[in-house]
Amino acid sequence: MWKVPLFDLNYDTREELAVQEVIASRWLTMGEKTKDFESQFSSMLGSDINCHAVSSATAALHMALLALDVGPGDEVIIPALTFIADANVVKMAGAVPVLADSVSLNDWNISAATIEPKITANTKAVIVVHFAGYACDMAEISALCKSRNIGLVEDAAHAPGASNNGIMCGAMGDVGCFSFFSNKNLSVGEGGMVVTRDEKISNSLKALRSHGMSTLTLDRHKGRAISYDVEQVGLNYRMDEIRAALGIVQLEKLVEGNHSRCALTGIYKQALRGTNVSMAFSHLELSENNAYHIAPVLLPEHCDRTEVIGKLRESGIQTSIHYPPFWSFTAYQDFVSPADAPVVVDICNRELTLPLYPTMTGDQVHEVVSKLLEAVQ
Repeated sequence: MWKVPLFDLNYDTREELAVQEVIASRWLTMGEKTKDFESQFSSMLGSDINCHAVSSATAALHMALLALDVGPGDEVIIPALTFIADANVVKMAGAVPVLADSVSLNDWNISAATIEPKITANTKAVIVVHFAGYACDMAEISALCKSRNIGLVEDAAHAPGASNNGIMCGAMGDVGCFSFFSNKNLSVGEGGMVVTRDEKISNSLKALRSHGMSTLTLDRHKGRAISYDVEQVGLNYRMDEIRAALGIVQLEKLVEGNHSRCALTGIYKQALRGTNVSMAFSHLELSENNAYHIAPVLLPEHCDRTEVIGKLRESGIQTSIHYPPFWSFTAYQDFVSPADAPVVVDICNRELTLPLYPTMTGDQVHEVVSKLLEAVQ
């Protein structure tokens, strides 16, 4: 359908064989493959990181808030520019989401400076998002949260393999949350990972993932246990073996895939230099420290974005918007005022996400830019 799709899977026969191996094993629910995936993911982040594979990043975020005892009467500061999951999990925990603005029209992340004015006596946690795979300034944010005794959750859905000051994204806060959705840098269809250094939090996450049960189905299948206790109230946020097997293969491809994304982003930046379309984080030099999950651009002021999207679609080029503003959704119309985040208001009105994926070619990037510049004239 698309001449240049928004994203494409970086899959080959290795993923097919991994799935076949699981099916041949006759064990589909969380088991040894999941343990292997968790172990290898921990090795990427740091050997002292406890990793728990889960059914989605939303599940990971929800578990993170529950493990930090976020509940009714609490406030959680989140980016105004983010996917709705960050706000939804706060509300599902019974707390109130409070929006922090982006730093600028170049730096779309939140920072200690945009977070601090939002802190009140009711602030229990902060969720940061490494938008598009570019790491937030975590040193300042972490110092701020520690000084105020506030929990810090990293939404690293865009940033597997990214780092900041030598520390991997997801390993800098109290809890880190990753997404393995179809369009992510590491893709298994649906799935995620919730990670932490803190042993107490890790034990809570492990229980929350599987009904609060003291033993797993695999333990009973292997004869290591005959029954179980329920030690705390929990949920079913487990990952299955097929997704874990896909995750292991995808993890092997992550560094090379991120490298390709970096190179393609460089081509985008060069092709757009001097035009009236600017890339997010254009002030930053290309670096392997970033994950380059998406290629977001800012269209000129007063440009008809819907018309641009339509023209690109006619050329066979798929685009998206990251993200529609919270205040545009029915469930949040009575909650959010655009005045809460003026920089994000401007970004949301003008943002367009261009195609980016590891198997994309430089010629395809140039074609996208050519058609884009035609469309905005």
